Amino acid sequence: MKELSYLNKYLWKYKYHLALGILFIIISNIFQIIPAQIVRYALDLVGDNILIYKSFQSLSLQQDMYAVFAITVLIYGGIILLLALLRGAFLFMVRQTIIVMSRLIEYDLKNEVYAHYQSLPLSFYRKNNTGDLMNRISEDVSKVRMYLGPSIMYGLSLITLFAMLIPYMFSINVELTLYALIPLPILSVSIYYVNNIINHKSEEIQISQSGLSTYVQEAFSGIRVLKSFNRENDSIEKFTDESNDYKQKSLSLTKVQSLFFPLIMALIGLSTILTIYAGSAQVIEGTLTFGNIAEFIIYVNLLTWPVTSLGWISSIIQRAAASQKRLNEFLKTKSNIVTTEGLSVPIAGKIEFRNVNFVYPDSGIKALNDISFEVSPGQSLAIIGTTGSGKSTIANLVSRMYDATGGEIRVDDKLIKTYELTSLRSQIGYVPQDVFLFSDTIFNNIAFGSDKSDEEIVLQSAKDADVYDNIMEFPQGFNTHLGERGITLSGGQKQRVSIARAISRNPKILMLDDALSAVDTKTENTILNSMKKIMEGRTTIIISHRVSSAKLADKIVVLDDGQIIEQGTHDDLMDLNGSYKELYEKQMSAEETIET
Repeated sequence: MKELSYLNKYLWKYKYHLALGILFIIISNIFQIIPAQIVRYALDLVGDNILIYKSFQSLSLQQDMYAVFAITVLIYGGIILLLALLRGAFLFMVRQTIIVMSRLIEYDLKNEVYAHYQSLPLSFYRKNNTGDLMNRISEDVSKVRMYLGPSIMYGLSLITLFAMLIPYMFSINVELTLYALIPLPILSVSIYYVNNIINHKSEEIQISQSGLSTYVQEAFSGIRVLKSFNRENDSIEKFTDESNDYKQKSLSLTKVQSLFFPLIMALIGLSTILTIYAGSAQVIEGTLTFGNIAEFIIYVNLLTWPVTSLGWISSIIQRAAASQKRLNEFLKTKSNIVTTEGLSVPIAGKIEFRNVNFVYPDSGIKALNDISFEVSPGQSLAIIGTTGSGKSTIANLVSRMYDATGGEIRVDDKLIKTYELTSLRSQIGYVPQDVFLFSDTIFNNIAFGSDKSDEEIVLQSAKDADVYDNIMEFPQGFNTHLGERGITLSGGQKQRVSIARAISRNPKILMLDDALSAVDTKTENTILNSMKKIMEGRTTIIISHRVSSAKLADKIVVLDDGQIIEQGTHDDLMDLNGSYKELYEKQMSAEETIET
């Protein structure tokens, strides 16, 4: 229960739900016990007076006595029916308190986990896969809810019923009570072990189903590749193998589940037989009545489900504890990206790197080594380099997705760590290398960058990114609904929509991380020319492997293996006759070859 103790704060938050639930459980159990006593009264009434009734045979008194019996039994029956209805009403109230409480806690816990996910740094997502994150917020929280709802409800029902019923049974007859209760511990232990087997096999089925779903998702996502390589039959065969594995595990579970109810019924039957056997002997001796035997049989049946649920509850608690442990691992993970002073002020856009080093925490790869440069407000900086040279790492450090492992990064002459995170990032427009668009309209994707969905801003941003005409060619224009990850658009169109999204927020710092890699040179020049006016008055960082993207920048930094090997203006670097000039001449000659 150590891991589950984390949930105590929620149980305290909804303490009134829990307290009312306990009260309603006690009342419903009272209405469950009383009918057995009424049955005893009814049977004893008939048993005690049946000889007197027979002795009045052929007399008018017999009919009068029968009428009294009939009315009395009818009254008893009406009382039992009324008690059943009242119990049903209070059971409804039990679910409206305890089960509702579990749903409210489930809602709060999911929100807490999701909010915590949002606060964690990028390094957390590099170490954990998406499937595991989703599983914890869905499957694990659902298992915890089973502990908070059904487990607590049936557990309290069992405790209160035993506390009220067992002492009462012993007060009637100790020997008969012991005979009635003998099979129940065996039943509980048996159910516990059978339930553990069922849970183990259910988990195997979940793993198999997850693998099957993953395979199907990959097959559908990569359907073009499958068809291009003519591998449909191989795909079907592999799906059949995965499906057969799922089928075998499901059949194995069904065999175990088929033992569940026969086991319960057998042990209930044994308890009933023992009760009748022991009770009959005492009826003959005159120490018990037939009504007592009937009452005890009803009590045995009342105790059966709570005892049966004991094994089930134990299993639920075990699974909930394991799930909560997994949740606690993430909830205890703290973000290492914290602010030191909480500055929330407008920035001018000056960026300065002083001897910055960076090592990725998850892989240990040194991405940057002694990087120093400065960009004044309103200036533009181009960062050129081959794949893996550390270009994107600089963008991640400016937006504080990571913190430098050495050196200093300053914004407006203040350490970047002094700024409040949301304030800093709200003033940065970032176009990532791996473009991600939401399954929403084009308008909403562009407006996502701005706090307000101003139509004029969205349209102008699309024009500045040179994607307005492409959008208007769609039948629904800006209301065109994009598929998953923006699959409706081409690679170049997705990049330009991403650029429009970044500039729609009118950022002080604009970062383009290889944002024009999917467009041709002509379109790239068109976009860059249209962005000249956008770059005015804001600091712009253009990260690219294309030299053509760097020509508009005021400064150029050439990276190689995480180090700056050259920096200066385009003309300065051309005069150096170094790596930049060599890269420039290669790319220019390649473009000329393509054009011819």
